[in-house]
Amino acid sequence: MATVLLVLIYIAFVSLGLPDALLGAAWPAMRPGFAVPVSFAGILQVIIAGGTIVSSMNSGRVLRRFGTGKVTAFSVGLTAIALLGFGLLPSFWWLIAAAIPLGLGAGSVDAGLNAFVAEHYESRHMSWLHSFWGVGALSGPLLLALLLRNNYSWRTGYLSIGVFQWVLVVVLIVSIPLWKKVAARSGVAPVDSSVEHPSLAQVVSMRGVPFALVTFLFYCGIEASMGLWGGTYLVAVKGFEPAAAASWVSAFFASITTGRFLTGFATFKISNNNLIRGGAIIIIAGVILMLAPLPVAATLAGFLLVGFGCAPIFPCMLHETPVRFGSTHAQSVMGVQMAFAYIGTTFLPPLFGFVSSVTSLALLPVFLLGYIAVLFVSSERLRTIRAGS
Repeated sequence: MATVLLVLIYIAFVSLGLPDALLGAAWPAMRPGFAVPVSFAGILQVIIAGGTIVSSMNSGRVLRRFGTGKVTAFSVGLTAIALLGFGLLPSFWWLIAAAIPLGLGAGSVDAGLNAFVAEHYESRHMSWLHSFWGVGALSGPLLLALLLRNNYSWRTGYLSIGVFQWVLVVVLIVSIPLWKKVAARSGVAPVDSSVEHPSLAQVVSMRGVPFALVTFLFYCGIEASMGLWGGTYLVAVKGFEPAAAASWVSAFFASITTGRFLTGFATFKISNNNLIRGGAIIIIAGVILMLAPLPVAATLAGFLLVGFGCAPIFPCMLHETPVRFGSTHAQSVMGVQMAFAYIGTTFLPPLFGFVSSVTSLALLPVFLLGYIAVLFVSSERLRTIRAGS
């Protein structure tokens, strides 16, 4: 049963990644039909991110009451409704309504699945699951590109992924009893639903939680800033052609996905804490290569090193959550951690964009170095944190 459920969770992680890069890939084809400015994609992105942050913050309370199986099925259902809405709705203003359930569904399912895997499966599965998220994030734009090349509408891409999500919803509903059975067999005591759900202030005041939140915030700031500004940095500072720069941004994300696949094997011999430390050191090395006055090959090597260093940090931090903060509060802490991760993704890249607009895009490695320095210090403070200690 545990294996069957694990396969289903892997599929759910692929489905979680499928919509994440779809808006950016589809927007050039979507915008002319809606007759709106290019910048209006940002409106949709902010609404999706806002919904994700809100649902992540409240996921602990919801998971405690309804259980991971039901919350996952319902949340994937919300994303399925939203994706079908994107494919069918006639105007941009209706898309705003569809963006709300897309964000709300993504936050709850992400926090719920991460908390369940952290408590009931080995660390390697957390890394491999997030590698499968990368497969989904890469597959969405690839599917859309294939459809567009064959003269299908961008709407067909959204509808296709929406149908896939609905099939997954049906499977998840059928599998709801499995979640309790696997949890019971894993030997982890179930969360007592009679225990009052901690408030946000209580979660943040727990020993070590502020350092975890800072780590997630700046980790996602690094990853998202590289994704958003890395290509522009190569074009404006290093003189790359746009197509070549885009390829290297894809290589950055491919290095994260590959690194997470390899991290799964590394967990057999190396602890989560040491993998987090090693990833941070690799990021520092990559950023220094980007910053140093070296040939362009060093910059490209830095791109790949930053991605490879990012690989173990997020999944290993997630898997350590119940170890550091206890099973009783793991779901609540996980939700707040995911919310701070999304805050980092949403706000730190625009912060650099604002600063670079009045200074220089050449400062990207400087910002990344500052982010990784804070991350390194905060993650090191977590190494000795253990529940009950």
